[in-house]
Amino acid sequence: MTSPDLTQANIDKIAELFPTVVTESRDAEGNVTLAVDFDLLRQELSDHIVEGPQERYRLDWPGKRAAAFAANAPIAKTLRPVREESVNFDTTKNLFIEGDNLDALKLLQESYLGKVKLIYIDPPYNTGRDFIYNDDYAQSTDEYLLRSGQSDKAGTRLVTNSDTNGRYHSDWLSMMYPRLKLARNLLHQSGIIAISIDDNEVSNLRLACDEVFGRQNFVAQFVWTTKNAARGVPPKTLLMSNHEYIVVYARTIDNVRFQGIDRDESDFSNPDGDPRGLWRSESMKATGTQDNFFTIRDPRTGNEIYSKWAFSRTRVDEMVSDGLVLFTESPEGTPRQKKFIDSYVNDRKAFVTSLGRYSTENATKSLMALFEGKKVFDFPKPLELLTFLIRQATSVRNQDLVVDLFAGSGSSAAATMKLNAEDGGDRRYVMVQLPEPVPERGAAGRIGFRSIADLSRERIRRTALGINNRVGLVDVRLDLGFRSLCVDSGNRADILRTADDTEQLGLEILSSSIKPDRSGEDLLFQVLLDWGLDLSLPIVREAIDGREVFSVDEDALIACFAASVAPEVVRAIAARGPLRAVFRDDAFASDAARINAEQVFREVSPATEVRTI
Repeated sequence: MTSPDLTQANIDKIAELFPTVVTESRDAEGNVTLAVDFDLLRQELSDHIVEGPQERYRLDWPGKRAAAFAANAPIAKTLRPVREESVNFDTTKNLFIEGDNLDALKLLQESYLGKVKLIYIDPPYNTGRDFIYNDDYAQSTDEYLLRSGQSDKAGTRLVTNSDTNGRYHSDWLSMMYPRLKLARNLLHQSGIIAISIDDNEVSNLRLACDEVFGRQNFVAQFVWTTKNAARGVPPKTLLMSNHEYIVVYARTIDNVRFQGIDRDESDFSNPDGDPRGLWRSESMKATGTQDNFFTIRDPRTGNEIYSKWAFSRTRVDEMVSDGLVLFTESPEGTPRQKKFIDSYVNDRKAFVTSLGRYSTENATKSLMALFEGKKVFDFPKPLELLTFLIRQATSVRNQDLVVDLFAGSGSSAAATMKLNAEDGGDRRYVMVQLPEPVPERGAAGRIGFRSIADLSRERIRRTALGINNRVGLVDVRLDLGFRSLCVDSGNRADILRTADDTEQLGLEILSSSIKPDRSGEDLLFQVLLDWGLDLSLPIVREAIDGREVFSVDEDALIACFAASVAPEVVRAIAARGPLRAVFRDDAFASDAARINAEQVFREVSPATEVRTI
């Protein structure tokens, strides 16, 4: 009941490619395990004899190896449903996860592997005042495993990353690196990751992403203007920054295609009354690697113009004959092509990496309007900016998935719902937010919020209510709910005891391997994670012979976690022919009863995969 061990999975992949580099080693407990001989692996990947470490181009920092280890180390945690915090829990396809995003990424690896169209990250910008995740990579492996969830001793902490810290950039990179590595696994082959950042760490972020995603998969570095004029106390340099970036990488660059923007008919006209319709003039000069140097002759004036053209000589001759080349009266003037509005291969046009101005001030005012004029969150992302990004990266249909790993005030979820309401889309979202405490004396604390996660959920609820009031019953498919989950310790009880620590009268309480405070729904989500199923599948709760039963996705999975299961319940579930069925192991009175249950499925529904936990 842990997330997948990605280190072992990576060793298996290397073993398949280079079986000679895999050897045996002993772990901290003396057990024999498979390991990689890195000297042999280096030799396999080199065209010359490797005698020692070779200089090479790469990004390095103190703690990088520990950060890579942190990405692969399994955790004994799970996701627990929180119905009271949710909206339309049983039917919604949206998720809100409260907890450390590194833990959440590990838990989502199998359920959402290769399924996400857009991952948006708005991490701490590392300004010297930001809080960052302190994963404490200076600890030993055993200490890290203890902290990362192998025990209940501690969790992730937030610390201020002061610019006087000697590991200022290293700590930030160590926080980002494992999250980027795990995020890459979730991307669809045509998916992208978009990361908001400013000048403080944009260069390091680009180098880290080059390593994780591959330099060839760099898509763009968008720049957007936050304000038009300098405001506030001027700095000593009398120069104030008014822009931020969104760095974009692809899972596979060849599969990426943005939606583009509509062609504006006002850009076209027909001043010469051409019967072929509206047109505009465009350049004919080559902008790429074409080697089309030749002379074009104006048949009316005899002027000749020599240049590098975007079309072949034959094609240009055809264009001149068809009246598609616009010449100037001056011999030095450059001909342009006549492009009709209906002659474009695509009905939409490209957009530029300079996205224009999106007011952070207006974003703050819009959020304040949702909370009765209270400034509950500093520097929310402009809703229009995120709406534009989501529109470009996703399609209207196909239930494209948007994931935000630093949900903050919930702007990405609000933008996704707003866009769906505008174009009738069926996009889904997964928000992840650490329950970072809000100041008690701040605006959010004074109106009752304990954490940013609480604030984010409430912002999503209020946004959904506003959309519902405007849309009403126009589109019943519009999903304005979310299923709230939280990262928590695993459901397995600590039943390991030495003989001296176990009393005869206490054996009965040690018989169950499930923690006593866990509900059937808690166990159900553990099963969904273990089986790698989508956590947003519809769930129906019902009763069979007085036992609570969960049907997931119209009997794709049926689960019964009652403390005792009668043969009648087993047979009734088997008769429905589910793809999967799961029970508590201790729900059967004996091993014979469990074996009998398995036999029932073999007879009644042999295709069903049966498990016990």
